[in-house]
Amino acid sequence: MITAYITHPHCMRHLMGPTHPESPKRLEAIRARLALTGILTHTMQSDAPPVTRETLALAHSPQYLDALEAHAPTQGLHELDGDTHMGQDTLTAARLAAGAVVRGVDQVFRHQADNVFCAVRPPGHHAERGTAMGFCFYNNIAVGLAHARQRHGVERVAVLDFDVHQGNGTVDIFKNDPGVLICSSFQSPFYPWRYQQGQWDNVLNTPLSAGADGHEFRRRVEAQWLPALQAFKPQLVLLSAGFDAHRDDPMGGLNLLEDDYYWVTQLALDIARVYAEGRLVSALEGGYHLDSLATSVEAHLKALLGLPLGHP
Repeated sequence: MITAYITHPHCMRHLMGPTHPESPKRLEAIRARLALTGILTHTMQSDAPPVTRETLALAHSPQYLDALEAHAPTQGLHELDGDTHMGQDTLTAARLAAGAVVRGVDQVFRHQADNVFCAVRPPGHHAERGTAMGFCFYNNIAVGLAHARQRHGVERVAVLDFDVHQGNGTVDIFKNDPGVLICSSFQSPFYPWRYQQGQWDNVLNTPLSAGADGHEFRRRVEAQWLPALQAFKPQLVLLSAGFDAHRDDPMGGLNLLEDDYYWVTQLALDIARVYAEGRLVSALEGGYHLDSLATSVEAHLKALLGLPLGHP
């Protein structure tokens, strides 16, 4: 299979302070690991283009886009909330992160790639239609989804989110939308403390208690996600690929391992093959323990490439 790997060096310029966990070191660790193992050479690499404002406005309100631009500092940091800060290069990086997913969507629909991984930051799944939060500014997956509908006429899109935190932004943008199925596993009760109890026909929440391991994760995903996905028959599968549910990650209390990420990626690929002609686009969300982030992304990419987990 052809797996595209989309990133951009300017995603490294976004800074939220010297001790902030969402740092450029995350992408450095991923690239170093993939280069060391040779996995990167199996992919089709390209730089992300910046997303247009018109495409951002498919997922975010114009007022919100104006407010972000108005708050962008020329120096120092502007605090949007206690966790989410803007620097002078933040919006440049955020436009590239969203642009990567848009390019990935175009690649799978134009048969230029079978699937795509977007190694980008800032992450996106906490960004709501009109609110930045949780380290996120633009909702990269939501922007790519909206682009797929407008440009490629997609009627049914599935979003699978296995970050340790629920993707409240994606839910905020697409709740009650019959053309979108959101399957989200997350630690509960936990940040972001919203949208986790709501009942929407197109949102399938899979809360996991602190301490849950890969066995529990797999059992719940198979029991809840698979029947819903098979009934929905998505024409495109998008992944909010957060790796902070890993046992070693300090952000949460779940106990997933690399083989669990390999497994859930294979599950997503199987759904994409059966219903979506293999079309799958994945975008990096969380993951803050640098070593486990790098090895988890490696496992994720091996699955996308069709390589065994034990491939050297």
